[in-house]
Amino acid sequence: MGATAMGWSTSWTEVLGFVTGAVCVVLVARQHLANWPVGIANNVFFIVLFAQAGLYADAGLQIVFIALAAYGWWSWTHGGGPGTATALPVRRTTAAEWAWLLAAGAVGVAALTLLLGRVSDSTVPFWDALTTGLSLVATYGQCRKLLESWWLWIAADLVYVPLYAYKGLYLTSVLYAGFLAPCVAGLVGWRRALPADGTRTAVGATA
Repeated sequence: MGATAMGWSTSWTEVLGFVTGAVCVVLVARQHLANWPVGIANNVFFIVLFAQAGLYADAGLQIVFIALAAYGWWSWTHGGGPGTATALPVRRTTAAEWAWLLAAGAVGVAALTLLLGRVSDSTVPFWDALTTGLSLVATYGQCRKLLESWWLWIAADLVYVPLYAYKGLYLTSVLYAGFLAPCVAGLVGWRRALPADGTRTAVGATA
C-alpha cells in the first residue's frame, strides 16, 4: 500500500525508513547506544526499498550495515577490548587507519562498479558503488567512534541526495538532505568529547 508525504506518492516502507533513519542519526550524534537497534530496523526497511528501486548495491549494503551494527553495539559497550565493559571513547583517525580505509574504499568502489555494470540492470552503477563505499568506511569509523567518520557521512549524503531524487525516492532524498544537520552536530559534539590533545579519552555511558 502506498502513502503520501509532502505531496509525493511514496510507500510505507519509505516512510518507516525515513523515520527510523532520522531517529538513528540523532541518537548517533548524541552517542546514545539505542542508535544501534533503531539503525538495524532502518536497514531492514531500506533493504526492501532499495531492491525495489534497482539500487542493488545499496540494498546489499544494508545487510553489511546490520552486521556492522552488531559489532558497533558491542564495541560501544565494551570499548573494543577483550574482557572490558567500559564505554568506547571518541578519538581521531590515525594516518595508518586513513591509509587502509581509503585504499579499501577505492578498491571496493571500483570492483562494485564493474560488478553492477555487468550483472545487474542498474542505471547508476558508479554512483551506487560510490555511496556504498563511503557508507561502509563511515560506518566502520562510527563503530570505532572515529571523529572523522562524520566527514565521510557528509560526503556520502551529498551524493545520496541527488541519487535518490534521480531514482524517484524523493522522501529518502529529503531524509538524506536532512541528515546533513545532525552530521554537523555530531561532528561538533564528538570533537568536544576529545581530550585537549586529540587522543583517546573516556566518555560517559549513554545507554
